[in-house]
Amino acid sequence: MQEIRVELKKVIQNLYGLDFDPELTPSPDNIDADYSSNAPLKLAKELHKSPMEIAEEISGSLDISVSAPGFLNFTLSDEHLNNYIDDLANDFDKAIASDEYQDKTIICEFSDPNPFKVLHVGHLYTSVVGDAISRLYEYAGAHVIRANFGGDVGLHVAKTMYVLRQKNPDELTIEDIAKCYVEGTAAYEDSEEAKQEITRLNKEIYRINAEKIHGTPLADLYWQGRELSYDYFRNFYASINLTFDKFYPESTVAELGLAKVKEQLKNGVYEESQGAVIFNGEKYGLHTRVFINQEGVPTYETKDVGLIFTKWDDYHFDKSIVITGSEQLEYMKVVLKSVEQYAPELVDRTTHLTHGLVKLPGNVKMSSRKGNFLKAVDVLDMVKFALKQEYDSSDATISLAATKYAFLKYKMGGNIIFDPKESVKMTGNSGPYLLYSAVRAKKILASADNAAREELTSAQGGFRSAAARELAREPHGDGRERRDPGVDVSSSYERNLKRKILEYKDILAIAVQEIAPHKLANYLYELAQEFSRFYEHCPVQGSEREVERLKLVKVYLDTMTHGLNILNISIPEEM
Repeated sequence: MQEIRVELKKVIQNLYGLDFDPELTPSPDNIDADYSSNAPLKLAKELHKSPMEIAEEISGSLDISVSAPGFLNFTLSDEHLNNYIDDLANDFDKAIASDEYQDKTIICEFSDPNPFKVLHVGHLYTSVVGDAISRLYEYAGAHVIRANFGGDVGLHVAKTMYVLRQKNPDELTIEDIAKCYVEGTAAYEDSEEAKQEITRLNKEIYRINAEKIHGTPLADLYWQGRELSYDYFRNFYASINLTFDKFYPESTVAELGLAKVKEQLKNGVYEESQGAVIFNGEKYGLHTRVFINQEGVPTYETKDVGLIFTKWDDYHFDKSIVITGSEQLEYMKVVLKSVEQYAPELVDRTTHLTHGLVKLPGNVKMSSRKGNFLKAVDVLDMVKFALKQEYDSSDATISLAATKYAFLKYKMGGNIIFDPKESVKMTGNSGPYLLYSAVRAKKILASADNAAREELTSAQGGFRSAAARELAREPHGDGRERRDPGVDVSSSYERNLKRKILEYKDILAIAVQEIAPHKLANYLYELAQEFSRFYEHCPVQGSEREVERLKLVKVYLDTMTHGLNILNISIPEEM
């Protein structure tokens, strides 16, 4: 599609002197073409012409068809489709390669669980989506650092420690620690005495961390709980095939953030207010937030300031992606606006993405403060159970694919209703459906006879032989191209599959530019649908065109494998 778009842009520039970026989409079913553009409708007002008049003028330069009320319709030649399939078959990675972010460094921060708490479904969601975004940038040539930021100090730790210090440290589990947070939060809200003690503990934990104090009951309990938390995080991430390159505990960035805020307090960026240090966001249409509290302790805002500068010191990134829940949107606007006053280049390089809540059917509201939240491991277990109930299967690859795809197929931003039973369906827009399609392609290739397999992998390669290509180019007496009688170009199912495969590189480019893994996920679903139609209507093994169709199946499988790999989904050997 990109080649057509570029050519169309040139024609518009030549005809009208306009720098216009035309849109191109697959043609609707009632149009006998591959792609259509509504450029004439977009240009009509500016050019003071009817869309059909503009369409006719453009078609005269491109030799394409038009349709009311002003669409341009493009049809790919069979030779073009076949040549592209050849390119993919001969060197798939080269044919779909992108260098858009070559030699660029991108730090992608996501998941961000707090030590002394368990991972909930939101952490699982951002882990899956953040990794897919990271892989999209890696596809585009970037060096990507997967970063994880979490609060190993702060009020939530103090609330937890308030209850945890009464427990036997030799019998601690991460579940016990999470329960202590719920109890500590209730005590903080219900008792003034508990609130004062938790406030004292908060300052003491900062000191323990900053001075690396060991040997006291509180310090030893703190370090034990912290290490238990990070071991738990790493083990969970390993279970979903995710590895982080860098963990940033809040304690490691707090001092730098504190120094920056105090420095800019002198320069007037931050202000003193009732013994605290604030940023007056009202000046910028935002709200005001505290960066250093009355106790002299840095807040989350100051730690995020420190994180921005620590990332820069560590990696001198070209782009920083930060993924959080949508409830952090206004908060991050204030933090970034404050930093923009003295380090605008870092804010320019930072993109903040947000996501909604993940809920089960029934729309039950969940809260970690109340302890009724959905844990990440619960989600994985629910999908495993659904797969076992539906298909009597315990395949971990399939259940993990079902979970990931159920998240990735949605556009990031809104709330998601996650239905474990729907996620494991072998039909419809699901991970198992894509896996089944890929496994079917594997079986077709594996069942091909030796002669066909040898011809498929021979050095001559090509969707058609060189002689056949020359034959296809020989004109009839009336100037029309002569079609190769050995190629069944009348098969709309085969042609539709080729055309869909042709879209892959463009879809990848869009997914990278828009930071939109859902567009890749849904393309793969549409691709699998086209393959299913091809499979039903175009015999492969034993047909006169077995080798050519085997090549198409191989390219399909390569495309599906590559796309699923970007989504960090593996294809099993059997289903």
